[in-house]
Amino acid sequence: MSLDKRLGQRFLPYGANYLDWSDMHELREAIEHAVLFRYQTEGESIASRLERRVAQRLGARHVLALHNCTEALRLALISTRPRTGDLVHIPAVTFVAVAGAVLSSGLIPVLVDVDDSLSLDPALLPPGTERVIVAHMEGTVARLPDGVPYVVEDCAQALGARFPDGRHAGTAGYAGTFSFHHNKVLTSGEGGLLVTGDPAAWATMRCYHDHGSARVPGCYPTWNADAHYGENFVTSEGVAAIQFQQFRHLDELLAGLERQHAIAMDNLPDRTDLTVLPRAAGDVKISLRFRWESRELRDAAVAALTARGVANWTLGKYLLPEHPVITGRRSLYADGFPWSLAPGRPLTISRDGFARTRDLLDRTLCVPLSPELSEQEQILAVKTLRQTLEAV
Repeated sequence: MSLDKRLGQRFLPYGANYLDWSDMHELREAIEHAVLFRYQTEGESIASRLERRVAQRLGARHVLALHNCTEALRLALISTRPRTGDLVHIPAVTFVAVAGAVLSSGLIPVLVDVDDSLSLDPALLPPGTERVIVAHMEGTVARLPDGVPYVVEDCAQALGARFPDGRHAGTAGYAGTFSFHHNKVLTSGEGGLLVTGDPAAWATMRCYHDHGSARVPGCYPTWNADAHYGENFVTSEGVAAIQFQQFRHLDELLAGLERQHAIAMDNLPDRTDLTVLPRAAGDVKISLRFRWESRELRDAAVAALTARGVANWTLGKYLLPEHPVITGRRSLYADGFPWSLAPGRPLTISRDGFARTRDLLDRTLCVPLSPELSEQEQILAVKTLRQTLEAV
């Protein structure tokens, strides 16, 4: 690929740039053994090895590999043993999968407005709140609420992020969920992880994710005497093997993001109508986030960057109060379940009807960073970005 193309539109996000056949030792092992189901391997499965590696890397007590992050969110919620129709407070700004995970678990999402960082504002949570999903959006470590028994951290975009006290994102609440979708920090195309420090919760999660029983490797299928119904969320050896390869490059990838972010902070245009949103030391710096003085300037910047071939995105698609899943309250169930369990109930919490949040999103623009580039290439990429923004 030419340097011009590498500095412009990035065809492969983040971890996808580190996929390499010569590094796929675990995948070759799985193929050579011709067993891709984790509970029928003769020795320790690659999925189990992945879980152990992730636990060590993140300082997590228990880890479970799953098909995707949406399943991880569902499993975290179900493991709290809720009643159908219980409320789950979620950010008003996040991907719709969060609301979908709540609804498909038979629970009701309550949209909570965000703070300046676009993370859920804990100050808005009502007394007695039991279940909250907090999303670490765009790699930014969000504040967690105090006094809530079940805080689920959605770390789909924040693998490797740390809280100020050094704990990894995903390990501070009741449970943490991670995504390996193509556009995430590391990728296996699809895939998810669920972590928890609660051994009883992990036991429940492990059973539910494989038809209600705790499997004995090499003796599949076996059933516990106290088996309950569950679903099939079990990852495959092939997916786990690719994730294992990706984890070898996590520190390298994070270092590349840090390096380009530092370069950008020293070389971005000084405009009174443009603010670069701050990043904390522990954030995963997957992008530069700009806030313009007006929607018109933001849109002009989008057009200029796109014409120059510089990847960029806006965040309006994450505003859940305007998403058809929320506004329509439709369901495939004939009785409208689970929306039917909350007829007429107000399911949003905002000081101003989300007006300020809409304004923030309308003026926000994100430009991804490229950890796979050399330092010199990153310098040139930042120069291109600066020239484009100066001309807006």
